[in-house]
Amino acid sequence: MAAAMSANWAFLAARRGQRQWGLSCSLSSSRPNRRKLVLYSKPGCCLCDGLKEKLQAAFSLSGPDSLNDVILQVRDITTNPEWERAYQYGIPVLAKENSDGKEEILPRLSPRLSVEIIQKKLVAAFS
Repeated sequence: MAAAMSANWAFLAARRGQRQWGLSCSLSSSRPNRRKLVLYSKPGCCLCDGLKEKLQAAFSLSGPDSLNDVILQVRDITTNPEWERAYQYGIPVLAKENSDGKEEILPRLSPRLSVEIIQKKLVAAFS
C-alpha cells in the first residue's frame, strides 16, 4: 500500500510559485483541465534527482511560458514490475499525458540544459 501511494504522489506547481504536494488522484479530479507530466525514476538515481530539481525550477518561472497549470507526477519504477521492465535502462523518462489519457514519451532532456530552455521545451511539448 505504501509503495502504491508513493508512486501516486504528485508535484503541483502553484500559481504563486510555491510547491504543494498531494495525491495525484485528488489533484486531477479537482482540476480536470490541468496538464500532466509523469517522471519515471527510482531512488538513488542521480540523473533523476537532477531532472526533478530542474523541473521544479522550471515550474517556478513566471511569464508567458509559465508552467503553473502542470502537475508533475513522479513514479518510482521499483514499485511496478511493468514500469521497471520498460524503463530500467532509460530513466529518467518524462512523459506527458494526452487528452485521451494515454502517455506520450518526450525526448530526453539533457542535464546541461538551462532551466529556461527546459521550460520552453515543455511548453512546446504541450502545444
